[in-house]
Amino acid sequence: MSDVNITAGPFSHSGASVSRTMGLVMVALLPSTLFGFVQFGWPSIYLFLVTVAAAILAEALCLKLAGKPVKLHLLDGSGILTGWLLAMTLPPWAPWWIGAVGSLIAIMLAKQAFGGLGQNVFNPAMVARTVLLISFPIQMTQFLGPQPIYSGAAPDFIRGLAITFGGHPEIDAITSASLLGTIKTELGRGEVLQQILAQSFDLKNMVIGFAPGSMGETSAILALIGGLFLLATRIITWHIPVAMIGAMSALSGLAHFLDPAHFASPLVHLVSGTFAFAVFFIATDYVTAPGSPLGKIIFGAGVGTLTFIIRTWAAYPEGVAFAILLMNATVPLIDTYIKPRIYGRTRKGDPINLKETSKGEAR
Repeated sequence: MSDVNITAGPFSHSGASVSRTMGLVMVALLPSTLFGFVQFGWPSIYLFLVTVAAAILAEALCLKLAGKPVKLHLLDGSGILTGWLLAMTLPPWAPWWIGAVGSLIAIMLAKQAFGGLGQNVFNPAMVARTVLLISFPIQMTQFLGPQPIYSGAAPDFIRGLAITFGGHPEIDAITSASLLGTIKTELGRGEVLQQILAQSFDLKNMVIGFAPGSMGETSAILALIGGLFLLATRIITWHIPVAMIGAMSALSGLAHFLDPAHFASPLVHLVSGTFAFAVFFIATDYVTAPGSPLGKIIFGAGVGTLTFIIRTWAAYPEGVAFAILLMNATVPLIDTYIKPRIYGRTRKGDPINLKETSKGEAR
């Protein structure tokens, strides 16, 4: 038997890698993150650092226990990004242990328990946020209006430490509900939506980010800018964002048209809560979303639909995290029945008969 000289196959390398992808997502997150630091001051910075640090430590521990190369996997940036995304969905003045516990849940239970990066079924950050919301509803729903770090009312470096680590929040500051929470509460009291929005909704403030909420849900315009960057660098595709926005707009628009006194308009839904942030940074997760273009459209439409249903009729005012997790569970089914056509094969996977194809074209 003669020697065979094995050379590289006829493949081209796009230059994409896990670390490059994670790095570009972090770059896209920077505008929203830095703006959140400015708006909510030192407590938000401390909570962010604790959440990210806990994610890194949890990742290192799990990798060590599994006998995997710790440095190699830590440097891919996936653990840092998980903690970063989680921090963006937490109340900025939440106590430090909320971020730490959330990171442990995200990394250990939602990611590493399934085998690590690429094998988890559910989005780790959304699993952590949902568990925290159900387990600690008070800490997870205490928001405050923006207190810019440069203002006199904002806590300084030392007071920020006391708020985050000492368990001494300034109760007077934590009095604002998110817009969705206000709408849910006031509608339950029999108020009319137009009156609620007249008192609580300022489109300019919601778009720019001068509103109560987590760092990831205050500024819709910065989330959009980050999303456009991800689209321009081809980290994500248009399918999930367009499908999510389209489904939410269609359903909320129809409901608002039929009963404007009880159903918010599409504009309110799109700029409120974590929707704009989740459209680009959460729902588009490579691992927990479908792989085919059509599958992504179905997935995005499902998330948008479920978000509207949960926001409108469920007990919780925000439904994005629940909607994403529910649709994550459907991804294996979507990927089973909706697959991109392999070159040289039919949609069913059968080889294309070139002779019959040539005859058909000749006819």
